[in-house]
Amino acid sequence: MKIEVLYFAWVRERIGEPRETVETSAATVMDLVEELKSREERYDLAFSDLKSLRVALDQELMEFDSPLEGVREVAFFPPMTGG
Repeated sequence: MKIEVLYFAWVRERIGEPRETVETSAATVMDLVEELKSREERYDLAFSDLKSLRVALDQELMEFDSPLEGVREVAFFPPMTGG
C-alpha cells in the first residue's frame, strides 16, 4: 500500500524532507517505523527515541501500535507544548 508520510520539526530536519510517499507492507505504525529505520542512517537517527515522538494517522493522534489498514497519511512530530 502507498502511504503519505509527513515529518515535522526536528524529525523533518534529521530526515531532510518534509514528506514522502512510501510503498509499505507494514501492518502497524511501529512496523512502518522499523521499515523506515532500515532504509538509511538518517531515518534510524530520526526514530531513535520514540518516547520523543508522537504520531497521527489521517490527522488523528494515535499510538505506535495502531494498525495502518485504510490509512492514507501518517505524520510524525515531537510533543507539542502550549503556553
